Amino acid sequence: MVFRSTLFFKNISSYFPTFCFYLRPSSLLLIIGLGLSTTLTACIPSDSVNSTNAISPVTSSVGTSNSGDEVENRVIRIGYQKFGTLSILKARENLEQRFKSQGITVQWVLFPAGPQLLEAINAGSIDFGHTGEAPPLFAQAAGVPLKYIANQTPNPKAEGILVHQDSTIKTVKDLKGKKIALNKGSNVHYLLVKALEAANIKYEEVETVFLPPADARAAFEQGSVDAWAIWDPFYTAAKQATNARILEDGEGLVANREFYLADQSFADRHWERIQIILEETEKADIWANTHVTEAAQLLSPELGIDVAVLEEVLQRRPSGIETIKPEVIKEQQQIADTFYQLKLLPKPVQVQEVAQTNN
Repeated sequence: MVFRSTLFFKNISSYFPTFCFYLRPSSLLLIIGLGLSTTLTACIPSDSVNSTNAISPVTSSVGTSNSGDEVENRVIRIGYQKFGTLSILKARENLEQRFKSQGITVQWVLFPAGPQLLEAINAGSIDFGHTGEAPPLFAQAAGVPLKYIANQTPNPKAEGILVHQDSTIKTVKDLKGKKIALNKGSNVHYLLVKALEAANIKYEEVETVFLPPADARAAFEQGSVDAWAIWDPFYTAAKQATNARILEDGEGLVANREFYLADQSFADRHWERIQIILEETEKADIWANTHVTEAAQLLSPELGIDVAVLEEVLQRRPSGIETIKPEVIKEQQQIADTFYQLKLLPKPVQVQEVAQTNN
């Protein structure tokens, strides 16, 4: 795998401390490899993950070939995360059946979060995947060859700011001067910015503590932070396990969309395959919306997350996959501009340049 942009490493490494790379030369691989297992596992809460499934490099086998072109013609590599419609699609195995008649095999690669998935696109090791709103903006700023393909309908209640049940923090205004744990540059980072803005609190008036989900949960449970901004399924798992109180969720503040993204070259060469992926993803999405308990039971062993947690997440989750529309690009651009103004993005980006709005 050839690393496509040294700028990506220089920029993104400072924004995502647990970012995991697929790089050459071998000396760099060795350095990263020494801590890779610990780093990736730390991204997931230990009580909600089956360690044997936490990071699986490839979960569908693929035959070998001496011809790179031949492999490309019969393999589709899809990155997915701990939860989302792609997880449902993978568990049902409908996509494999759809491509079987064409002699095409589906490779599934599990990632702890969107930044790692996008680095795999940058490295040329996957063709298609999904993330939230924020990671593609950082990736675009660093020159990753990505393309927005489609998005889920908004799900603002799938993320929020949690406080301890007995906390004296009663409203967002009470966060002034307090420590808030969150994943830097993530969707919940934008949620925090908008929540503070609505409460007339300057971003600089709170103390942000940048931690991945597992470390953030540990800090929250130990009381070393006052609040925690987090997304599903970690959000729901933490509420159920710690009896945390919801200070604010995304309703009325943010859209919280899930995006489907592809390597630009793959999208240009294999648009018909992307169409098939989207068709089957939409079918899986509709099925999960009407079979909540069954979907939760199907996903639980696959993801290592309790059925009760997944049922709550699925019941709250709206169904629907949409093509990229101008208003969605506009909202993404607003997020990008906000992160740039906060000096989180190294340079401004134009979302329109990498959005698939026709076809």
